[in-house]
Amino acid sequence: MRTFVPAVVAGLACAVTAASPAAAAAVFVELNPSTVRVGDEFALRASCDDNLKSATVRGEPIGSVTVEPEFGFLTATVRVPADTKPGDYPVALICPEGAGATGVLHVVARVQPSRGPATGGGGTAPGPVGPLLIGGGLALALAGLALGAVSLRRRVG
Repeated sequence: MRTFVPAVVAGLACAVTAASPAAAAAVFVELNPSTVRVGDEFALRASCDDNLKSATVRGEPIGSVTVEPEFGFLTATVRVPADTKPGDYPVALICPEGAGATGVLHVVARVQPSRGPATGGGGTAPGPVGPLLIGGGLALALAGLALGAVSLRRRVG
C-alpha cells in the first residue's frame, strides 16, 4: 500500500502539469513556406481555442487577413505584394477570444538569372579537341579492321 500512494501522487502531478502546456500549444500560426519571393503566394494555417470561428492574421506586407475554419484549422492563402521590400516581417494571429500567436515571414527578392550556368564543355566544347578525338577514333577503328583482315589471311593461307 505504501508504494501505491507515491505512484498515485506522481501520476497526478504529471497529469496536472501536462495539461497546461497542451492548452498553450493549441494557439499557433504557421506560414508555409515561411520564406517567400516577392509576388508569390503562401499558405496560412492557424489554430485558436475555438477553431469554428474565424480569426485575423495581421502583418506589414499582407495587411489584415481573415483565416477561415477548414479541416479543423483556420486557413487562408495570401500573396505577397509585388512592391514589398525583402526582409523579415512579423505576423500576428488574433483569436476571437483574445489569445494570439506570432510568426515571421521572410521575403526575398525575385531574381531572374541572365543565362544558364556554365557547367563545362563535354562533347560540345569548342576548340581543336573535338576533331582530333573523332579522327583518332576513326584511325584506331581502321587499324583494328586492318589487323583483323591480316590475321584472317594468315590463318587461311
